[in-house]
Amino acid sequence: MNDYLSNLITEQVNQETENIDECTTEQILNLINREDSKVPDAVRKEIPNITKAVDIIYESLSSGGRMIYLGAGTSGRLGVLDASECPPTYGTDPELIQGYIAGGDGALRTAVEGSEDSEEEGRKQVKECSVTKKDVIIGITASGSAPYVCGALKQAREYGATTIGVVNNDNTKLNKLCDICIEVVVGPEVVIGSTRMKAGTAQKLVLNMLTTAAMIKLGKVYGNMMVDLKASNNKLNERSIRIIRKVTGVNEESALKYLEEADKNTKLAIMMILSGESCENSKRILEKNQGYLKRALKASDINLN
Repeated sequence: MNDYLSNLITEQVNQETENIDECTTEQILNLINREDSKVPDAVRKEIPNITKAVDIIYESLSSGGRMIYLGAGTSGRLGVLDASECPPTYGTDPELIQGYIAGGDGALRTAVEGSEDSEEEGRKQVKECSVTKKDVIIGITASGSAPYVCGALKQAREYGATTIGVVNNDNTKLNKLCDICIEVVVGPEVVIGSTRMKAGTAQKLVLNMLTTAAMIKLGKVYGNMMVDLKASNNKLNERSIRIIRKVTGVNEESALKYLEEADKNTKLAIMMILSGESCENSKRILEKNQGYLKRALKASDINLN
């Protein structure tokens, strides 16, 4: 028996759900909902550590570094999901925020049993990513002990990269391998050990916070609007037009015209409209202000009220 695993809180019996197999459908759902409601409070307790992590990620991305998630099973899938959603939402280069899962991309759809048990595979993935001291490597594992993740963080530390852990237990093996360890302890699962439930929900909330806060600090948001989104499909194109109209007050026809002139760059289109400058001059003003639209507009003496 592995004492480490058997002592994890995520492996303990949840006394609130011991008789869930005798419940009606509605009772089952109420029990699950009641347990899920505990997750946000657990995340809130870790905001000081999440804050430190975001500030480190921001500094890294601002200085030419990358943010790389590594995990196994549910944890790995959540990391890949969060990374894959950043380019369309915030217009980031796909290389900037990456996600990898033990067992490779095939494990996203079909479980690859035993893939998380190799430290060497984790080390190999970090080597293949050509990790440097500029990068931030984030290991995600509910147990805090997945060998794939531990191996990845060990290798990352050897390269001088900053390491961050996202776990769901206290005092885990991963803790010793991290510069910052975010420990969101959500308690025993509704079904013993089913960490795709509360633990997975907690991880999703934390990853949302890490990337969203970092993107806001990088100037990817104006007010609470995603002005750096890539209008790569009909839904996003319509959203871009709505954002342009909301910020500038122009009609739909003008919004579409400027969006086309700006090569689908929402932020650039807004800058052109509000500044009255050409596409090239607007681009230059934005670059001078590190891509922060509000800062660029203020630098151009544009009234934002």
